Amino acid sequence: MNYAYIMVHYGELSTKGGNKKLFINCLNRNIRHALSVDFPEAKVTSDRDHTYVEVGDYDVNDLVVRLQDVSGIQRITPVVKVEKDMKVIDETALELIKEEDGTSFKVKAKRADKQFPLDSFGIMREVSAHILRNHKLDVDLHNPEITLTVDIRDTHACISCHTYKGCGGYPLGMNGKAMMLLSGGIDSPVASYLLIRRGIKIETLHFAAPPYTSDAVIDKLTDIIKKLNVYQEDIKLNIVPFTELQLAIYEHVDEPYCITIMRRMMMRIATAVAKDHNCHGLATGESVGQVASQTLESMIAINDVTNYPIIRPLATVDKNDCIDIAKKIDTYEISIRPYEDCCTIFTPKKPKTKPRIKDCEWYESKWDWQSQVEACIKGVKSTFIKNGEIIYDGTNQEEN
Repeated sequence: MNYAYIMVHYGELSTKGGNKKLFINCLNRNIRHALSVDFPEAKVTSDRDHTYVEVGDYDVNDLVVRLQDVSGIQRITPVVKVEKDMKVIDETALELIKEEDGTSFKVKAKRADKQFPLDSFGIMREVSAHILRNHKLDVDLHNPEITLTVDIRDTHACISCHTYKGCGGYPLGMNGKAMMLLSGGIDSPVASYLLIRRGIKIETLHFAAPPYTSDAVIDKLTDIIKKLNVYQEDIKLNIVPFTELQLAIYEHVDEPYCITIMRRMMMRIATAVAKDHNCHGLATGESVGQVASQTLESMIAINDVTNYPIIRPLATVDKNDCIDIAKKIDTYEISIRPYEDCCTIFTPKKPKTKPRIKDCEWYESKWDWQSQVEACIKGVKSTFIKNGEIIYDGTNQEEN
């Protein structure tokens, strides 16, 4: 028996109360877009509790794999829809379970329609008894090889033997847009993915320091963004010309404070670009204590120059866990390409781990950094990448 529908479970959207409809509508738009290229005929409908994707002539497994990349989906269940009649439910359940490999089973039931004559326990008992009478399987309530679910809805019943984990989080776009500082290392692409999963659309900002950094870094970033396009179809990459300002920092600032001052300048520039591009916050791939600029004392000194919220999705994430996520989203091999960014090229030998704001301000008083910051902001060049293709490459500042 072929599964005719895929039931999408909302997960966290169930907590949204009066705004739930807005979240569901956003999720459905994202689902339709995600399916539009490879599954253009797939029909998407929804009610308050679930979204349904009609399988049609497509392979149900291919649809499941694509839906697993859509943020806001908790679980994905291929189902057979039948009328709310126990004889029909029994026969459909038996037919489905006969197609499965395994020697043990259990039945799980949910009754959203409280007018249905049997309660959840009664449904489980009835369906299990019918299967035992007509098929050689053992019941195992703790570690079954097959779990059959029966879900009684208001207008129909859904029956399935499979369910898959979704991306979780919220529908992309429901929680605004952030400017992501993208270095090209392992961490910032993972942080980008975690932001997208929470429903935050990203735009990216990279600080380039040619000729000290290679042009290959930009190709590396572009390839990373193409991987992230799986989760967000369109992402802008903004490149900041940072060389002159960075050289000035190393000319006027004692080496231990160079990284702190550099990060303060980056935050000033990122804030201005984020405001200009209608972003609601900044985001980084920082993890607490991982390097000198990521101690809490350093973060205080760096955050001092902006009143924009700074989101750090990896703040408490272990490096090995971060690597696991990078491999999962297929950015790891790109991130470890041996092309360094401006942060790694100019790393001091003994960076300050507990910088003081008044010392930062004293160093910054030694030269006219304001004009250099303005030059960086004016010199930003943008590349717009959509569905793995470069749409434009240059100084076009139109908002996507």
